[in-house]
Amino acid sequence: MEEERKRLFPDIENFEEAEEDMNDEMIKDQELEAQQQWSHPSEFLFSCISMSVGLGNVWRFPTTAFQNGGGAFLIPYLIVLIFIGRPVYFLELALGQFSSLNSVAVWNMVPASKGIGYGQLVSACYVATYYGSVMALTVYYLVMSFSKVLPWSVCDDAWADENCVDSSSTNVTYTDNLQSSSEQYYYRYVLHMKEDISDGIGLPDWRLALCLLLFWVVLFFTVAWGIKSSGKVAYFTALFPYVSLVTLLLRGMTLPGAFDGMLYFITPNFKKLLDPYVWLAAVTQAFFSLSVGFGAVITLASYNSFCHDIYRDAWIISLADTFTSLLAGFTIFAILGNLAHQLDTNIEDVVRDGGGLAFVSYPDALAKFTWAPQLFAVLFFLMLFTLGIGSLTGTMGNVIGVITFNIPSGKRVYATLGICITNFLFGLIYITPGGQWIMNLVDYFGGGFITYVLVLLEVVSVSYIYGLKNFIRDLNFMTKRNLGLFWKFSWKYFIPVTLLTIFVQNMVHPVMPTVSGASFPQIAYVCGWILASVAVGMVPICLMHTVYHTQGDTLVQLRDAFRPTTSWGPRNWKDRALWQK
Repeated sequence: MEEERKRLFPDIENFEEAEEDMNDEMIKDQELEAQQQWSHPSEFLFSCISMSVGLGNVWRFPTTAFQNGGGAFLIPYLIVLIFIGRPVYFLELALGQFSSLNSVAVWNMVPASKGIGYGQLVSACYVATYYGSVMALTVYYLVMSFSKVLPWSVCDDAWADENCVDSSSTNVTYTDNLQSSSEQYYYRYVLHMKEDISDGIGLPDWRLALCLLLFWVVLFFTVAWGIKSSGKVAYFTALFPYVSLVTLLLRGMTLPGAFDGMLYFITPNFKKLLDPYVWLAAVTQAFFSLSVGFGAVITLASYNSFCHDIYRDAWIISLADTFTSLLAGFTIFAILGNLAHQLDTNIEDVVRDGGGLAFVSYPDALAKFTWAPQLFAVLFFLMLFTLGIGSLTGTMGNVIGVITFNIPSGKRVYATLGICITNFLFGLIYITPGGQWIMNLVDYFGGGFITYVLVLLEVVSVSYIYGLKNFIRDLNFMTKRNLGLFWKFSWKYFIPVTLLTIFVQNMVHPVMPTVSGASFPQIAYVCGWILASVAVGMVPICLMHTVYHTQGDTLVQLRDAFRPTTSWGPRNWKDRALWQK
């Protein structure tokens, strides 16, 4: 064995010292991590599709496109997807598969940049806390969909006021004075939403708390045993949403006004292309839908075999993501077109963003179905639940993987249980009467623009510190193909310049989050900036920590902090030997 090592690693004189430097956890957990591999390559592909194809495609993309130029939005969106989204996605896939390390340990390639991994971990935790609250609402509506009469379809004296109009009614136009029963049901009965949070956010709703608990119980059993359990679930969470979307689209196309709605969705407003915020929206949508910048893609790819064809998978996943966004857009606007037709009003009057689309506009349209509205309500909310499980499985899998990296496999289940309980407790904040305010705040500061900063630092660290030439060499070795000029141009020039421009634009002319046009108290914005600072602050903190613990004088410490550690490279020693040659 010793002779074989010397033959393969002629540059290493003292193997004992080299092994000591080679990332202790890699050596300790070599056998453990070897067990954590996908049972079949299709599990990886479906897990990535399941994570990337989520709520961002079904309710975020249609309204984002509608608000930013309709069909014209597809131009900046596709440009961003091609030159930023897909290259960043491929970069993260490559980092994970090449090193077989999670989103923090992968920064052995540039130890000074390890804070990027921790920053992305913090951001993922922010998103996971409020994502669960959205799933709690989904579970509640799913359960209520089994009622003999959909509860939001008619006004109930227990929660409706004198301005309430039954959603099941037709030929009624909603005005500032009149509101649909689905709208009042959502805001007045389900959320008990406050119009101002200056006096506090209130207490959690017990019904939503039970729904939130159910969601985290389901997610726990999905991720508790790592990819051995989540890989099997991915087949269902990746495929079922397409069955639901196609079924809803076919039903929607049979309704009067459906084609007007779909035409409205793709009708372009080219003046919007000159608005920089449209391009900002395109980048946000691409990142949100592909789930890049949160570390989950790196961790999922780390369970691949070294020779897996991620180049092909990057194409498949990005195309599936784009196709799903368009399919969801046509499906949603077909139903909304029918709603506008029945109310004899314009489509823009029935379109709402985010939760309003899923829990007001769409239920309002379902209430007007004359045939089996319960069936399509169950189908729609079950689809949302499936999308949520699929998306958060990848995100939480990364969080759990990083936190439990050095924990023996027998105890990882208990650590996972503790993480899920913690997220459940934090999630209770969002199901209070003021919870929607907090969710908008955390979404903006914790999962929004800081993603640009961390992805920008990620790409710069790979392209300029580790070196694009070295990275391309590694990819050529792993994928057995020569990557062309497109990838080099995107990683070295287009992505850094574009993201830096967006960041500067956002800092110079910030658009602060609001709720129904109402601003937050100033203290809330201060808390938001603190949240963002915690995530981004991981970068300088880890940089100082790395330099401090690097041996040598100051100049040597700085130099070594920006050089790969001796443990960087393929995890398998045979692949590593060939790579070093």
